[in-house]
Amino acid sequence: MDIRPEDLSVEERHKLLIGAIVPRPIAVVSTISASGVTNLAPFSFFCGVGSNPMTLAFAPGNNVDGTEKDTLVNCSPAADGGNGEFVVNVATETWATQMAGSAEPLPYGISEFDLTGLTPVASDEVAPPRVAESPIAFECRTLQVIRTNPGGVSSGNLVLGEVLVVHVNDDLINERLHIDPERLEAIGRMGGLGYTRTRDRFEMPAGRAALGGVHGDHPPT
Repeated sequence: MDIRPEDLSVEERHKLLIGAIVPRPIAVVSTISASGVTNLAPFSFFCGVGSNPMTLAFAPGNNVDGTEKDTLVNCSPAADGGNGEFVVNVATETWATQMAGSAEPLPYGISEFDLTGLTPVASDEVAPPRVAESPIAFECRTLQVIRTNPGGVSSGNLVLGEVLVVHVNDDLINERLHIDPERLEAIGRMGGLGYTRTRDRFEMPAGRAALGGVHGDHPPT
C-alpha cells in the first residue's frame, strides 16, 4: 500500500504516525506560566538530539482548534511570551497512571500536579519544578521553537532545549554513567492507547559485526 499524506485527513495522518513510529519514549514536561502556575504534560514525540551541547527535543502539537498547548506557551522564548525553560521527566512504570493523568486538558492556569498528586521539586537552574517521582529529569533552557504550521489544527511544533542539569537517582547509575535499565523500568508509547514496558531487551554489536558469518565478510558499500 502506498499512501500520500494529501489523501488523508489530519486524524488519519496522526494515526499512521503513532502506529508506525514505535515504541516512543515519553517525556513528561513540566513548565511554569508567567503567573507562576505549574504545568505538566506527556509527549511521546520526544528524543535526544546531540551531546555537544547536550540537547533534547520534544514536539507539542497544537490543539484541535489550532491554539498552542500550555506547555508550548510556557516554554517558548521570552520574545514569544514564555520563560524559555522546561524540565523533561522520564516516565516509568511506578508512576505510569499519573503520567497518563497529566494529559487531561485542564483550563489554562490549573496545575496537573494538583490533579495527579505528583510531587513538584524545585529545580537547580530553571524555574519549572521537576517531578519527584521521576528517577531521571533533565532541566533545560529552550534553544529554539520550530512551528511547522503556526495556527494550524493539530499541527506540530519542535522544541529544542539545551540540558543544564541532569538529576539521576543514585541507585540507577554507576561510576561510568551507565543507566541500569532493569531498575529504571522505563515505559514507551505505542499506537492508540497502547504502552510498552522495556523488560524484554537484547544486545548486539553495530556495523559489520552485527551481520555475522558470510554477511560480515561483505565489503562496505
